[in-house]
Amino acid sequence: MQRRPWLAVDGLVVRSDGTVVLVRRGKPPFEGLWALPGGFVEYGERVEEAVVREVREETGLATEVAALIGVYSDPSRDPRWHVVSVAFLLKEVGGALHADTDAAAVAAFPLDRIPYPLAFDHDKILEDGLRVLSRLGGPRKLYG
Repeated sequence: MQRRPWLAVDGLVVRSDGTVVLVRRGKPPFEGLWALPGGFVEYGERVEEAVVREVREETGLATEVAALIGVYSDPSRDPRWHVVSVAFLLKEVGGALHADTDAAAVAAFPLDRIPYPLAFDHDKILEDGLRVLSRLGGPRKLYG
């Protein structure tokens, strides 16, 4: 049997007020820690579709992709398997914030109250995503 990496997506949802949406993990690994919403890409699904679906399933929010943040492929980023994640900056376009699927809780945090450390390598993804957001002109420009 040939071993291969798993493909996942992570979404950085920055709301119009500048807060960041995080989910508290309800399952291992990193159970109890806060994380960006995300999950695995399903067969036949584009990564852009997967991140919008995963964010809706975990947070109740409808979103659209605003920008690519990056690809995170360190083989040790997930203790279960070699997981490659494509991370996106997302704009909220509807829905209502509520925890669902495997999220134990969901909340929007001001940037000065992020509950570090985040699960996986999400500290790094958040940092990179905020740089992308800054280049786009910040939340006001994103929701302009």
